[in-house]
Amino acid sequence: MNPKIFVVAAIAIMVGVLGVIYVTTSTSDTTNDGSAQELQNQVESITIELQDVSILQVSDRAAIIEIQFKLDNPNSRSVIAQLLQYSLYASDNSEEYKIASGQIGSRPEGMVDGSNYYTLLSNNSIVLKDKIVLDYPGNSPELMSLLESSNPSWRAEGNVIFNLSSMTSGQENEIHFESRL
Repeated sequence: MNPKIFVVAAIAIMVGVLGVIYVTTSTSDTTNDGSAQELQNQVESITIELQDVSILQVSDRAAIIEIQFKLDNPNSRSVIAQLLQYSLYASDNSEEYKIASGQIGSRPEGMVDGSNYYTLLSNNSIVLKDKIVLDYPGNSPELMSLLESSNPSWRAEGNVIFNLSSMTSGQENEIHFESRL
């Protein structure tokens, strides 16, 4: 048999498979009048709340605080949270002190040699934790008494950068949050 027949058959099969993949993965919807309309990749904002702040250790040399954020994904698709930037404040009902600023995760820059992002599955949540080390809090007596007190009021604010879990599914989204505990 002629080998050209096999080559032509293989090409025809590949074109057919690619056509089926294209048709089944296209994001079009048919309206009532029969015309096709492109669906927008709508992304609902994730919600961020300050879940817990624990003072693990307080001494004249250092104070160690653990902070936890709960991120909720209301979308029907997975979402990638790339970066959570925050500032933590504590108050004693009369004065508010900025304790620290930090970030969880990172944004890819230049040559990406690793990833540091968090995947939120559809209609699910995740808890992100970070440890804060304050060097020499004993230099500020007000801060020391606030950290040693049993229940300071906590406030966190910041920004979260996220997008859908596919590289081709849309742009980055950035939202600002503020949460109290």
